[in-house]
Amino acid sequence: MKGLKQNSAVRAQRSSRVNLSRYGYYFILPFFVAYLIFQAYPLFNTFYLAFQKYMITGNNKVIGPTFVGFGNFVNVLTKGFTLRAFENTAVMWIINFIPQILLALLLAKWLSDSRINIKGKGLIKLFIYMPGIITAASIAVLFMALFAYPQGPVNSLLAQLGIIDKTVYQTPGEAARVSIEFMSKGWHSRLIIAFINFWMWYGNTMIVLIAGILGISPDLFEAAQVDGASENQSFYYITLPLIKPIMLYTLVTSLIGGMQMYDVPALMQQDGSPAKEMTQTTTMYIMELVFSGTKDYGRGAAVSVILFLITAVFSLVLFFILRDKDAYRERKYLGKGGY
Repeated sequence: MKGLKQNSAVRAQRSSRVNLSRYGYYFILPFFVAYLIFQAYPLFNTFYLAFQKYMITGNNKVIGPTFVGFGNFVNVLTKGFTLRAFENTAVMWIINFIPQILLALLLAKWLSDSRINIKGKGLIKLFIYMPGIITAASIAVLFMALFAYPQGPVNSLLAQLGIIDKTVYQTPGEAARVSIEFMSKGWHSRLIIAFINFWMWYGNTMIVLIAGILGISPDLFEAAQVDGASENQSFYYITLPLIKPIMLYTLVTSLIGGMQMYDVPALMQQDGSPAKEMTQTTTMYIMELVFSGTKDYGRGAAVSVILFLITAVFSLVLFFILRDKDAYRERKYLGKGGY
């Protein structure tokens, strides 16, 4: 009888636990609902539209959706400006990311080194990180004012330095003859947009790398110092290999963000500017296909799918290049029956 009561108590306790565990699903349910509505459905719908001819003409006439197979992909890769947009995006991302990661690594090494006694490290990190919390619209307006044509702070500085004719520049109504129209020149605009993205994100990259470096055991650096390793050797042989997962995270997230670059170049691009051919990114081209003139949802979706596939392929390449080779060899060895 006593055993039956104990078993009943155990069953009651287990049932109460099961009942309580249901509430955990209630808490995570809003995330899955939001994900299905705002991310999963648009993703699958984009893949669906990529294989359909579906557009709305200027007089609001709806055409489609009609299945066309790979017709949209062939069209955007041969007749549109997709390849040009991908080239612009890749060039501006590379110009931005290479100096960004190098400077972030240098600052992370400097600010995380306990042997270097720097006063106000927290304040320095704050000022470096601050551009990342400013909205892209505010920064775009700032740089548009700095590079204003014909008279703006940058052109005035060039006149003061003698790079452009100061006398002509200061003559009323004549400044346009010698001023540089930065936002109408392709490479000038590319470099400005790349610099803005570099300036906005190098602080964030630095913070991530500092977190990775601080996660390394100090015993490793002390042992290397005892063995006579220099500071640069410790950084190259200890720090860099051990922050490889953080580097991979930084590369992949920067690649994804770079391939989706939109806000800064879109805000900096002026209507009718000849620089559009060298600054229009892939997402800007998608927006042009879908929201201007004939709203071609099929072609816009096809470019989106191509963008998704290219980003996925390059991310997988980065995962392969920066994989833990020792762990990979160990798994391969164990898979062959090693002990």
